[in-house]
Amino acid sequence: MADTARARKLADRIRVVVAETLQRRIKDPRLGYVTVTDARVTGDLREATVFYTVYGDEEERVSSAAALESAKGVLRSEVGRQTGVRHTPSLTFVLDALPENARTIDDLLDRARAADAEVRERSTGATYAGDADPYAKPATDDESERTPGDEGA
Repeated sequence: MADTARARKLADRIRVVVAETLQRRIKDPRLGYVTVTDARVTGDLREATVFYTVYGDEEERVSSAAALESAKGVLRSEVGRQTGVRHTPSLTFVLDALPENARTIDDLLDRARAADAEVRERSTGATYAGDADPYAKPATDDESERTPGDEGA
């Protein structure tokens, strides 16, 4: 097994090489606005997973995935040439789910803000159901002189 620090360094280098190669050398018209977000390499440095996002709709995502699959050989040879490792890792492209997850979290936060605003709006002008201060307080001097049986007298 290789050193994990070496795997991380190789993954970072692969991410940069793939992004630069996509920008400069790959001229596939199916390739949309692709952003390489991350790369991970297995411990034996044989396989690399490249995460990417595509700006656009579902059709652009599908066409960009097909373009990346067809350019996989060129990208792998460029990674091998620029990294200088003995065995160039095989590349696997995975659509990054981060933007969808972030959008879901933003929607949930918006709903929570709306619910908080509704509660705040309902509470304006409202009064307490019981006493304003429901906590027990120490008895005053007048109340302390009475005994529990003196209430009726």
